[in-house]
Amino acid sequence: MKILYVEDNDDNIYMLERRLKRSGFTVMIARDGAQGVAMAAAELPDLILMDLGLPVLDGWEATRQIKAAPQTKHIPVIALTANAMTGDREKAMAAGCDDFDTKPVELPRLLGKIQALVPGVKAS
Repeated sequence: MKILYVEDNDDNIYMLERRLKRSGFTVMIARDGAQGVAMAAAELPDLILMDLGLPVLDGWEATRQIKAAPQTKHIPVIALTANAMTGDREKAMAAGCDDFDTKPVELPRLLGKIQALVPGVKAS
């Protein structure tokens, strides 16, 4: 399974990318929202992990653009945020995200969300 992780923080990328790869996923990295939109269209990943606080184009707008494009609208998006504020989950869902999670990421919880959105996924 191919995951696009849209994240600008090097520490977060290092930690989660490594853990996802150990769980058997192929992971691609986009470092801002605009790059995430472009990579979603070019690579057609099975799932997108979208940080909300991104440079160039924030995660909410990047998700709106991904969900508006016919070739990428079917790709599940899980919003990730470190600074969860009241209403962020609702705002992320309104932008088109399929689920929402907080950082630091608890891998078992995230894997459960991935498996719920992409049936048949086996993570180790």
